[in-house]
Amino acid sequence: MRGRWDFWIDRGGTFTDVVARAPDGTLEARKLLSENPEAYRDAAVAGIRDALGLKKGEAIPAGKIGAVKMGTTVATNALLERKGERTALLITRGFRDALKIGYQARPKIFAKQIIKPEMLYERVVEIDERVRADGAVEQAPDMNTIRAELQTLKADGIRSVAIVFMHAYRHPAHEKAAARLARETGFAQVSVSHEVSPLIKLVGRGDTTVVDAYLSPILRRYVELVAEELAGTPHPEETRSAVPKDEDGPRLMFMMSSGGLTAADLFQGKDAILSGPAGCVVGMAETGREAGLKRLIGFDMGGTSTDVSHFDSEYERAFETEVAGVRMRAPMMLIHTVAAGGGSVLHYDGSRFRVGPDSAGADPGPKCYRRNGPLTVTDANVMAGKLIPDFFPKIFGPQENQLLDAKAVQDAFAAREQEIGDKAPEETADGFIPIAVENMANAIKKISVARGYDVTRYALNCFGGAGGQHACLVADALGMKTVLIHPFSGLLSAYGMGLADIRATRQQAVEESLDDKAEVTITRLGDRLALEATDEVAGQGVAKTAITVHVRAHIRYAGTDTPLEVPAYDITASGHGTAKHAAMKETFEAAHRARFGFIDDTKELVVEAVSVEAVGGGAKFSEKGATATGAPLPAPARKTRFFSRGTWQNANIYLREGLLPGHRIGGPALVIEPNQTVVIEDGWQAEVSPKNHLVLSRVKELLRVKAIGTEADPVMLEIFNNLFMSIAEQMGVTLQNTAYSVNIKERLDFSCAVFDGEGNLVANAPHMPVHLGSMDRSVETVLRENRDALKPGDVYALNAPYNGGTHLPDITVCTPVFDDTGKQIIFWVASRGHHADVGGVTPGSMSPRATTIEEEGVYIDNFKLVDQGRFRERELRELLSGAQYPARNPQQNINDLKAQIAANEKGVRELQKIIKDFSFDVVKAYMGHVQDNAAEAVRRVLDRLHDSEFSYLMDQGTTIAVKISVDKEKREATVDFTGTSEQQPTNFNAPAPVTRAAVLYVFRVMVDDEIPMNAGCLRPIHIVVPERSLLSPQYPAAVVAGNVETSQAVTDTLFGALGAMAAAQGTMNNLTFGNDKYQYYETICSGSSAGPGFDGTDAVHTHMTNTRLTDPEVLEFRFPVLLEDFHIRPNSGGRGLWHAGSGISRRIRFLEKMDCAILSGHRKIRPFGLAGGEPGQLGENWVRRLDGHMERLEGCDQTSLAPGEAVIIISPTGGGYGDPKMRK
Repeated sequence: MRGRWDFWIDRGGTFTDVVARAPDGTLEARKLLSENPEAYRDAAVAGIRDALGLKKGEAIPAGKIGAVKMGTTVATNALLERKGERTALLITRGFRDALKIGYQARPKIFAKQIIKPEMLYERVVEIDERVRADGAVEQAPDMNTIRAELQTLKADGIRSVAIVFMHAYRHPAHEKAAARLARETGFAQVSVSHEVSPLIKLVGRGDTTVVDAYLSPILRRYVELVAEELAGTPHPEETRSAVPKDEDGPRLMFMMSSGGLTAADLFQGKDAILSGPAGCVVGMAETGREAGLKRLIGFDMGGTSTDVSHFDSEYERAFETEVAGVRMRAPMMLIHTVAAGGGSVLHYDGSRFRVGPDSAGADPGPKCYRRNGPLTVTDANVMAGKLIPDFFPKIFGPQENQLLDAKAVQDAFAAREQEIGDKAPEETADGFIPIAVENMANAIKKISVARGYDVTRYALNCFGGAGGQHACLVADALGMKTVLIHPFSGLLSAYGMGLADIRATRQQAVEESLDDKAEVTITRLGDRLALEATDEVAGQGVAKTAITVHVRAHIRYAGTDTPLEVPAYDITASGHGTAKHAAMKETFEAAHRARFGFIDDTKELVVEAVSVEAVGGGAKFSEKGATATGAPLPAPARKTRFFSRGTWQNANIYLREGLLPGHRIGGPALVIEPNQTVVIEDGWQAEVSPKNHLVLSRVKELLRVKAIGTEADPVMLEIFNNLFMSIAEQMGVTLQNTAYSVNIKERLDFSCAVFDGEGNLVANAPHMPVHLGSMDRSVETVLRENRDALKPGDVYALNAPYNGGTHLPDITVCTPVFDDTGKQIIFWVASRGHHADVGGVTPGSMSPRATTIEEEGVYIDNFKLVDQGRFRERELRELLSGAQYPARNPQQNINDLKAQIAANEKGVRELQKIIKDFSFDVVKAYMGHVQDNAAEAVRRVLDRLHDSEFSYLMDQGTTIAVKISVDKEKREATVDFTGTSEQQPTNFNAPAPVTRAAVLYVFRVMVDDEIPMNAGCLRPIHIVVPERSLLSPQYPAAVVAGNVETSQAVTDTLFGALGAMAAAQGTMNNLTFGNDKYQYYETICSGSSAGPGFDGTDAVHTHMTNTRLTDPEVLEFRFPVLLEDFHIRPNSGGRGLWHAGSGISRRIRFLEKMDCAILSGHRKIRPFGLAGGEPGQLGENWVRRLDGHMERLEGCDQTSLAPGEAVIIISPTGGGYGDPKMRK
């Protein structure tokens, strides 16, 4: 408002940034500590008082302030610290543990102790109500029972309620009735899932609803505090001037996670999680627009982490994401966070440098902060001369009046010199910086390159306190040529608050085919939601004629789970657009091709949801330009030198306040800004633009090939570790994005890896553990059998368990990488995916009764998939269709294989890039060095071990025996499985690569540190497996259970021998069901095992699998089934000094006739405990027949179920560790 002040504020966890716009339009900025109770009650209001020249406690004059626009981490901090409101969850009976189980995957596959996020709700109440996916009511709720439950909760002090019922996103009647009762009962906060997030997926929607209930009261109290202060209401602890209250008070607005402002009274917990970071993205986009840049990568480097974001003319949002361990199903800015910041701790493990992921935080902070903290990235910059203490605020020491402590940093690096050897302190410091840079560059690749964007065409918009020190280096790592640093880059989130629009969003699930009928549905829903959103924005003082509404459709291919947001139509003051399915299809296909590299004409398009966004009322603020100065560049404030890229470089230091538009500074140089230091590296030039932006440009070509030598260097060792792993991860993203089947795209049952020229594993992204140590055998087979015939452009596939494979559903695609001459194979890349069906006697190719390999499906042995660039589709289709029991859906196999080829091609291109950057000799040498490093890490484990042995009895009466002999002098071990049972006439035979994978996994877990997973891990270990045994069968023995069941048993046997932990559930509980139309496969979790010093974790996948479980609502929407119950069985894990985690019970009712098969273990033999711990419980498999009769199934069994019948899986549980009597 004219004649009034506006305030744009970002209240962060450590600092609060305030940008004040005076009545004359000038801007001023200030930074305050967010928590300083001795000085003020609230930092935001204190900043406002300071700008207005008011004293502490003095009331803010009425009419002085026009608007206050804020972002806040109050909700985020409450979430991270688990300090929200006491909350209860009301959920459909049978799903009390749905949010705790989630999708059953563990976050770190090599962790002994599995740690899952703590639940936010305090109490769960199961409600007897049930609606099917089609809206049919199975069970109507008893409102009297619900009322009694609510009254009990209220009496027990619960103040917030989250209500989440199955399929309420489409059929909300039961939720509405329960919510009405909750509000009548007097709960302060009632969050209802169909209001909070009306989108399919019970788990994500449920988590979002709980977050809303948990955080909204906290947020409301903070909003009320700020509003009270702004209104001049006296606070009892403060003395205030008596000022009459003016009703014409300031408009208080808050930034939502979606990037729009909303009125304070509409600000909810679900909207607040990324409130501050969203302001940064808006600031990044708007300042980029002011600078004339359309394509931007946001780079926000703070103390503990770095946020990166992508912008190309419009904001990118995610409708499904995870924050602080909580799955969110609500629109949020797409921001990727990596644990690399100024406070990231520097590590040296004897062979390689590492940065983070741990941080020194604010207390003690980096070594230079004078609180005896560890060496960090900030300290490395001090040591290298890139941070000058004299140009840093004097805020350190007991009296907060001292400089950064450069001597302490120098002494600490000097001490490291003795530990590391031949590196001077500045070389050591300079060595850590590129590792941090590579971590941040890899994060940027995930939101750009991995999503199909050419990052070299973008500018890097740099902000955050530590960004300026690394901007040039990060840009160089990505091939970017331009960096933008705004004058408010240190406070860009607060600046973004002021430039943001007022926005209101709505979503509604649709789940219809994209056709003429969908046009009508989209328009009907879009118009209704648009009216609601428009009214919300208009209610905040924006004229309806100034509001634009964007209606978007979320479209995906049928049977997949990757929707893309596509414009449907807009509504403006000048007109109402029209939804046209042909235009939406065309836009979707263009976006899908750009993102994933293909389109699929064989699949139907589905409209998953409609989203609406009403926009208006943003600050119409344009930065003023100035003509270039004719004045010469001012003399440097000082001359210095800094150490970068291995050499000392002379540099000038300039103060930002002395630079005018038109001034240019060549690197090396330092520019000192009020809130950060900008390092201009050699080859870069800084120019002050007419709008006073600092624009950095690379003016000399970057010398890409680095003369680093082929000897192992601790800096380059870590960089190559990260590079090789990044390539494998990028391959995985490509495979997931381009895959056809649910198995690969959603359950993530795949792995991707990089190998050296002889087929030795170099890097395997942490995908499926059972694949990790066995894929190299597939590569070795292709190399051995085709060595002289391989040509550039060839690709091979195999699943042959007797020639490098594991079991038939796992098909491995291998691609050689040739040198420039096309004659020598220098590397390999490979991808393995579990295909939904490859034939066999049962759908899903997981028959429990197969006795020969032919009964398990199509046998693919060294098949040439691509011949010098030509995809051999006809020959492949003949192979898939020509077996004794052919594949049921060959097209699905073909499409998934094409996705694996695409993933491999991504790996080939990325390997070629690093050869260009570093030279072939260097890359080849470091492929060896990373294996040496892994081998040494395993040798250190062997140094702690002693000879041991163990035997493990399986349900089938077979035994796995192992003896581990450690040679302390050679630092080697022999793992001998002599004594293991002979090959069996069942399908529990495990090909030798499976046992090898289990050994590799176990010793990688025992390392208990972040090391690369590669062939070096097995170099000190000699594996002995008797021929024709259960672990090395001969053709034509069946093997399908060997990969999924026996692998788990081998893993437990090894951990038992090592005394590392008790048995886990020792099975994957492989459940398949289907008919001619539907096929489905899942593995089912249990509790993890206990070990010395830790309890197991409830309901999580362990050891050789980590596949995701399909969301209950998605399962019922896609398949004619009803999930009646899925819960954790409390205290079912083995007892001990340390208890195992609890197992689960899962009951699925069929709505059509289905064939059902189960492959499972520990239905007869209880999983063992260790060191006096008790064994776990047995698992059980049941069928409930129509007459109510319960029929027990064997551990490996199959049956047919009629409509109305149900299968029940009760998982076995792991063993306890230690004497239970010793537990306190």
